[in-house]
Amino acid sequence: MAMNEPRTQPRIQSLDALRGLALFGILVVNITQLADMSRYQANIFGLVVDLGFAQRFFPIFSFLFGVGFAIFLESAGRWARRPRLVLLRRLLILLAFGIPHALVHPGEALTVYAVVGLVVLLPASYLPRAAVLGLGVAVTAAAVVYPHGGLLVVAGLFLLGMAVARFGWIQELDRRPAVLVAVLAAGVIVAVPSAVWYLNSEAVHEFHSTPRTLAGLATATAYCALFLLLARTRPGAALHRVLAPFGRMALTNYVTATPISYVAINMFDLYGSIAFAAVFPLAAAIVAVQIAFSAWWLSRFRYGPLEWLWRRGTRRQAVPNRLRPAAGNAPRRPRPQPAPDVPHPIRTLRVRPRPDGSPGPEREW
Repeated sequence: MAMNEPRTQPRIQSLDALRGLALFGILVVNITQLADMSRYQANIFGLVVDLGFAQRFFPIFSFLFGVGFAIFLESAGRWARRPRLVLLRRLLILLAFGIPHALVHPGEALTVYAVVGLVVLLPASYLPRAAVLGLGVAVTAAAVVYPHGGLLVVAGLFLLGMAVARFGWIQELDRRPAVLVAVLAAGVIVAVPSAVWYLNSEAVHEFHSTPRTLAGLATATAYCALFLLLARTRPGAALHRVLAPFGRMALTNYVTATPISYVAINMFDLYGSIAFAAVFPLAAAIVAVQIAFSAWWLSRFRYGPLEWLWRRGTRRQAVPNRLRPAAGNAPRRPRPQPAPDVPHPIRTLRVRPRPDGSPGPEREW
């Protein structure tokens, strides 16, 4: 496979920030799962986790994976003769990351994403974008109807994200806030009655069910629209800038959050408890540390540690990672200081007296 030197594509900061938001929400739920805190109805904080976080941020992350897959396929087509072979390697490397991670975090996402990507996204890349969109809608609808359609949800959102990227609708959203307002309203209209349906049904004790899946998808849609609308305000734009580096290093932060969570769960004795109130500050503290580390790292390197390994394995060639200092930040050489005003010995003039004592002519010494 012949490769040309790939050109760096400009990143969409909104997607990185949205990915960072999804990581925070996923971490809240993951802490409860790693700590075996499953009695969400035990108190108000457990209900907040159940109704505001569980299956609300995972759909965002899955949708963005489909978007990223389509963007990477388009980029790989510019520098690789067989871009789908490059994507095949990319998914296999993701699987290699996911298998050991699944040993310490059952139910983690990397293995599922790699397998569904191989089975669904890679073949779908040969389809027209309208067919991908239709297939994504059909699979997502089937996931809502089928009571145990966790994998179908992932597959459907992968396809929807891929279709949205190929249609170029991501870039259009920044120019059409009215569309975001309509999406937000639709999400709220569906999410609220679905959540009420979920709470008043037997499905409240099931992790996958029609009302819970429908409420999760609708709430995730509303979250995305609201987050992108807030980006048009000054505080929202500042939040985007904070979360963007965190989202750029999503793989590194997702994997490293698992051992950190285990340490914190044991430190605060959360295993099997109903102390859901402690989950939120714990997740916020972990994310704050990761945000600071991500900003520090990306000020010196192009990619996160695991992202760099992933990219290098995908391309099978050396990938420069360390950033060169900007011209304005490069250390300046000290300017040579002018020599002190000392007469040069060759040019020193000496007046030799004449034998009669009168001053003689000036000569070089």
